[in-house]
Amino acid sequence: MLKYYRKLLKSGFEQAGSIENPSIFLETHGAGGVCGHAADYMHIFINVSNGRIDTMKYLCACDPPANVAVEILCTLAKGRRLDEVQAITEDTLLQAVGSEGEDMRKRARSLLELLNKGLTEYEVKMSQNGLHSTQI
Repeated sequence: MLKYYRKLLKSGFEQAGSIENPSIFLETHGAGGVCGHAADYMHIFINVSNGRIDTMKYLCACDPPANVAVEILCTLAKGRRLDEVQAITEDTLLQAVGSEGEDMRKRARSLLELLNKGLTEYEVKMSQNGLHSTQI
């Protein structure tokens, strides 16, 4: 994980940024979940087009493990159907991160729970409007 973070420091955080008027906006604050410290935060911006994640960006003030996890999750999710993204497992994310420690597992779990909650809420909202996510 540290090796990947150093790579990001050198090459830049490709998925970092925001999206104006995203289809889905997720946020989390504080320690105990994805972020490492009480003052930390993470905002995730997702655009959905034709039932696929078109763009996924994030802004965060978190420790390196959280930065690496969300960067990789954005990369894994881009271009995939919503059901494929919801099927991403902790193990898949941990393997991509290159760390299977308990701290990283906890962060991966929290990040995936946040993402899946947001995707589910989005799909419910679309169905209430008489739309299927592939029509957006």
